[in-house]
Amino acid sequence: MCGRYASSRRPEDLAGIFEIEKWEPEETLEPDYNVAPTKEVYAVLDRPLKDADDKRPVRQLRKLKWGLVPSWSKTPEGAARMINARAETVHEKPSYRRAFATRRCILPADGYFEWVTGKGERDLEVEGKKKRPRKQPYFVLPADGSVFAMAGLYEFWRDRTLPDDHPQAWWATCSVITTEAESSPLAVAPGDGPHTLAEIHPRMPLMLTPDRWDSWLDPARTDPDDLRGLLEPPPAGLMRAYPVSTAVSNVRNNSPELLKELEGPEEGTLF
Repeated sequence: MCGRYASSRRPEDLAGIFEIEKWEPEETLEPDYNVAPTKEVYAVLDRPLKDADDKRPVRQLRKLKWGLVPSWSKTPEGAARMINARAETVHEKPSYRRAFATRRCILPADGYFEWVTGKGERDLEVEGKKKRPRKQPYFVLPADGSVFAMAGLYEFWRDRTLPDDHPQAWWATCSVITTEAESSPLAVAPGDGPHTLAEIHPRMPLMLTPDRWDSWLDPARTDPDDLRGLLEPPPAGLMRAYPVSTAVSNVRNNSPELLKELEGPEEGTLF
């Protein structure tokens, strides 16, 4: 799954990386080292500009709320539970299939956090029989330091209780697509800890390599069978992971110190 991540790159940097054509300075977000559900996040998407005569898709950097609200929802309640969409079923789930067909985005990150637990408890979690306790947190990121481009979906929801000109009449929300975690060795693994992503957690955000960015964002591609080919996991051996402070477990903590690599798991935590 993806329940927390870090996003500290400036809009100017993201504009260069993703060839952004349009972004609004007033939508600038502060660096966030502990992004949690319901927070506002950056998303890269291709979409025609509102009220523009030219209807061609424009590469934009937009500010969305993490936690998808389907357009047909009567209320936004439940958005915090819809932060992840499974790659295996995203094309058929009512909450995601329309967005999968026409509203795909990239959620840029430095990397994501995950908490390690014992194998027995992980097996129970996979079977849906037990919610695992959080233990030692790890930060997972591209080994070469490049941007972690997570595949995402976005939606627009209209709050019918508000007038059209109200600033909160429309909600723009998003979800991260997840896939089965890699069982191949990490490019860089901690000396005392997990050596594969699957040993950390059975799921991981679906990372899109640059060769898939344009195809993923292209709104003209709407055939689910065609799009499912873009959901293949990236090549193995691109990621690294290292232990970080348990301070990240508290959403109120937010500083670069949360990304600091520890020499080993903190005392009292388990692998």
